[in-house]
Amino acid sequence: MKLKIDRQADALYLTLDESGVVESEEVSPGIILDYNSENQVVGIEMLHLSRRTPHLDTGKLLFETVPLLVSP
Repeated sequence: MKLKIDRQADALYLTLDESGVVESEEVSPGIILDYNSENQVVGIEMLHLSRRTPHLDTGKLLFETVPLLVSP
């Protein structure tokens, strides 16, 4: 998984899988899903990032993994 923020394009792109993109769909204004040949989402793009998150400090992004809960 890879997160890329392009300040010049004012966009964020989250790569979920390295397989090739064959189709894209704008599911909400400025939110685009990329699909591979098996119709799986492989990327998510968010346009107009500065308008959506005006106080975002890209130098302080936090990655958090939630622990898996195991039931007894």
